[in-house]
Amino acid sequence: VYRGSVKDFQGFDANQDAEALYNAMKGFGSDKEAILDLITSRSNKQRVEICQAYKSLYGKDLIADLKYELTGKFERLIVSLMRPPAYADAKEIKDAISGVGTDEKCLIEILASRTNQEIRDLVAAYKDAYERDLEADIIGDTSGHFKKMLVVLLQAAREEDDVVSEDLVEQDAKDLLEAGELKWGTDEAQFIYILGRRSRQHLRLVFDEYLKIAGKPIERSIRGELSGDFEKLMLAVVKCIRSTAEYFAERLYKAMKGLGTRDNTLIRIMVSRSEIDMLDIREVFRTKYEKSLYNMIKEDTSGEYKKALLKLCGGDDDAAGEFFPEAAQVAYRMWELSAVKVELRGTVQPAGDFNDDGDAQVLRKAMKGLGTDEAAIIEVVTKRSNAQRQQILKAYKAHYGRDLMADLKSELSGSLAKLILGLMLTPAQYDAKQLRKAVEGAGTDESVLIEIMATRNNQEIRAINEAYQEAYHKSLEDDLSSDTSGHFKRILVSLALGNRDEGPENVTQAHEDAKKLADVSSNDSSDSLETRFLSILCTRSYPHLRRVFQEFIKMTNHDVEHAIKKRMSGDVRDAFVAIVRSVKNKPAFFADKLYKSMKGAGTDERTLTRIMISRSEIDLFNIRGEFIDLFDKSLHHMIEKDTSGDYCKALLVLCGGED
Repeated sequence: VYRGSVKDFQGFDANQDAEALYNAMKGFGSDKEAILDLITSRSNKQRVEICQAYKSLYGKDLIADLKYELTGKFERLIVSLMRPPAYADAKEIKDAISGVGTDEKCLIEILASRTNQEIRDLVAAYKDAYERDLEADIIGDTSGHFKKMLVVLLQAAREEDDVVSEDLVEQDAKDLLEAGELKWGTDEAQFIYILGRRSRQHLRLVFDEYLKIAGKPIERSIRGELSGDFEKLMLAVVKCIRSTAEYFAERLYKAMKGLGTRDNTLIRIMVSRSEIDMLDIREVFRTKYEKSLYNMIKEDTSGEYKKALLKLCGGDDDAAGEFFPEAAQVAYRMWELSAVKVELRGTVQPAGDFNDDGDAQVLRKAMKGLGTDEAAIIEVVTKRSNAQRQQILKAYKAHYGRDLMADLKSELSGSLAKLILGLMLTPAQYDAKQLRKAVEGAGTDESVLIEIMATRNNQEIRAINEAYQEAYHKSLEDDLSSDTSGHFKRILVSLALGNRDEGPENVTQAHEDAKKLADVSSNDSSDSLETRFLSILCTRSYPHLRRVFQEFIKMTNHDVEHAIKKRMSGDVRDAFVAIVRSVKNKPAFFADKLYKSMKGAGTDERTLTRIMISRSEIDLFNIRGEFIDLFDKSLHHMIEKDTSGDYCKALLVLCGGED
């Protein structure tokens, strides 16, 4: 199935098009609208024929005339479209290695993503256009393991056999583990050989096997074991093996997000993928970033340049609401990966040689007399487990006849006080307090209700109910019922029961559940869409729900989260999406919330504090891993950049390290 956005123009006439372009550039000024309309609606093969016809009719070089008439980014885009794909790639690489410095990102993008045949064509085009050997030029401009991997990719020798040996898959996964995580130092040659030579199908299975035996995705090991441009190249290879469309969707997003636009990257990808997989890239982009590629281009560019890019994009998925197979495959792969059992690890462990009375004395000394020794308080509180903190509370009372919580509250202030006092509560007491704050007073903080209720297990929910009743002499269910309404209230009340099934998946039932979720034709008001989702998402076990979501994708070619966003709105939508993301990958859910709490102007310290406290002994180590995978920066680095003072110091101790 053709997945490009640009197709052969019906009724194509090369001479007629050549004449139209000549007229558009004749005389004073040029008709840019006519040029972009014509060139973006012809396939590359047809554009090459137009160039030949132009030379025959007028004895002039069309590309030279376009360069003369057009300027800036628009000129670069239009001229790139006129070159055959291999020659366009050759020009990009020549520009990347010419002059002072090297554009390593361009080299990585092209050589990590092209097929064997595309690389052979590129090498031949480079030789023809510049009368130079591409391999020799790259060797002369790069170094180390980065150079070695580029040379391997230039050989276009990746295996293309779809027949996969299970034994070799297991051996390669084991060899990669032994070459990195299990070795003092890293055997880079092993990474180069396996990732540079094995077939795509084989490597996808190797990555799955690696996750099982290492307990972490191959990308995380590459980040830990390799560095610099070599690390970036190997990560790009892995991403392209998993999904070329997802790789390019991410590259396009990064080219446009934030201040400024990386126009060279944007042009290169929009041109090179317009006749290959632009429809897949568009849909993965829409699914991953909750925004259409079309709209992001529209907001980030201007003038004829924007119009030409939008024509290459080929449509607005926010308007169309369609869902294509590539996005479904990406979603399905993510579900499969999430089903692999990974050990959850906190960052705060019980202190060795723990002495509750000694810690109580340190804390008393830190708060006695004039001033407060915040560093001593942070050192004790953040480096003890919650169970040990409860013992310190008792020891402090027994030794001094004073309430440690009251003393801390009087001595500390601001964000640090909230963090330290939160750490001194039991997990259930802390969650109960956060829920109480979310429902008391004017207005309701629905995001806090959703975060806590959608992510806690049965045992945690029951403990929260007890702590809530003890602290506020009211039931949590009653407060949730009185402060919310409609389907949202029903979702929260269902979750507050703590009665989610804890059994394994049932394949037959999962198929029936997926059918129930996919059914949009039911007219029975007692069986509304929201009721059906509630009866399944709020009651089935996590392993079972993962199977339901897989069945849903197979049945509809839709990801269940995409379906929820399309068919629901408001707090109901947000609650169901939170449940789905929690089932899929709870550490990734919290990584996303942490990132959003710190990105942009200002910091949502309440969310940051709440998650750092509540996950520090459960899965904060895993959250750190997901954070760097998702956002290409460490949680430690972002906390350090976004917070300050003793609050920052305490958060960094809880974070547990720099990735």
